[in-house]
Amino acid sequence: MNAATLIALDELRLMRRNRVAVIACVLLVLLTLVAVASSWAHQREIEDLRARHQHEAEQAFDAQPDRHPHRMVHYGTFIFRPLSALAAFDPGVDAFTGNSMFLEGHRQNTANFGDVNQSSLLVRFGQLTPAFVLQTVAPLLLIFLGYGAVARETERGTLRVLMMQGATRGAIVRGKLRALGTVALLVVLPAILGLVALAGTSGAASLPMAVIVLGYAAWLLLWVTAIVLVSTLVGRSRDALLALVAIWAVSVVLLPRVAPDIASAAVPLQNRLQTEVAIARDLRRLGDAHSPDDPHFAAFKRSVLRLYGVTRVEDLPVNYKGLLAVEGEKVTSALFERYSGESYAAQGSQNAIVGMVGAISPAIALRSLSMAAAGTDFAAHRSFLEQAEAYRYDLVQRLNRLQADGVTYANDTASDADADRRKRIAAGNWEKMPDFTYRAPDGATLAGRALPGLVVIAGWLMLAGALLAFATCRLGERR
Repeated sequence: MNAATLIALDELRLMRRNRVAVIACVLLVLLTLVAVASSWAHQREIEDLRARHQHEAEQAFDAQPDRHPHRMVHYGTFIFRPLSALAAFDPGVDAFTGNSMFLEGHRQNTANFGDVNQSSLLVRFGQLTPAFVLQTVAPLLLIFLGYGAVARETERGTLRVLMMQGATRGAIVRGKLRALGTVALLVVLPAILGLVALAGTSGAASLPMAVIVLGYAAWLLLWVTAIVLVSTLVGRSRDALLALVAIWAVSVVLLPRVAPDIASAAVPLQNRLQTEVAIARDLRRLGDAHSPDDPHFAAFKRSVLRLYGVTRVEDLPVNYKGLLAVEGEKVTSALFERYSGESYAAQGSQNAIVGMVGAISPAIALRSLSMAAAGTDFAAHRSFLEQAEAYRYDLVQRLNRLQADGVTYANDTASDADADRRKRIAAGNWEKMPDFTYRAPDGATLAGRALPGLVVIAGWLMLAGALLAFATCRLGERR
């Protein structure tokens, strides 16, 4: 048995004799298992709730009686975002962005009912999930177990005894790394098993799972390397502990919470009220479909008459009011798309700034990796919003075309006592409207989004390894 293995076994024996260390490891493993179980139960509850509400919304829409199509445009419908397969491992931004949308004509609404807005402030700090435990709690446990790994030997004078007995500097450091790495493996194993179990019940793709496992393994290995590095550089165990706790507090707690504030200050984002006011102002400039003197819609009317070869809208083979609704929705939706694009661009710039801060805080890179691979990051939420808007536009235009083809212009403009009945179309038309189906990104797409975070963590790991190799060469020299 080589010297590195003997040193690792001796270090593990010391940890096992430390009752506090053993209790801390057991509690962390139990905490991870509880996080897996509670996250899985929470995900199942949310999935069932959203599926039930979605079914009820679809039934309510299909069950509407004979109506004028434009009334159905304003009646609208609700859609709910389904959870990703790995959301139980890392819920990401789902609790903050909302999960349901009301779709109607002439408006582009936002997602509502985020968990943060309906829960205590504890949700803002961090939900008890396997990702939270590995990102925040596990590094702290490793710090308290390994801060004196090498510094203790230097402080007690046993380092030179080991070297006199034939143990090289490299063997000593490798032994300490193996011992602390074994504890890290014990910590991460329940979370990985939980991830596999969660993926098995939800049908997650294997590629994102592999990226998550690699990312968290590299994250804990980075902390193992950093802990041994600091313990090697610092002569006293107390100083090593203070330095490591400070590094943890800044990189894991402070920077991930300060980075979004920095991004928001650098790239201001309009709130919903400001956007609504700006859209209303631009809509007035675009034109009024109800005004015969409006330039845009007057030109549209001439083009329609020319297309059908008639001189009056009363002579058109279709309902001109329906065509006008189609054109009006086209104009307003183009405006909504422009404002959405500007908002997405601003949020993309903010995320880029946070990513730059992530270069000095691997914790931010890990969170980006974890959310991207789990399909719970901003990109996944944006995909839901864009699919929702595409569905809303298609649904409204289908209803507008029903008005153009199913209601005559004479009946649509009539005002006699029986006019309202003649404007209605059969209720069976609502059942023919397609239901919303969310298309989740495939595994390759999720893994590709997570790769930048993995590269950052791997870069930090290589840097820490290089610094540890340099510090090992000077281990035992007089300071």
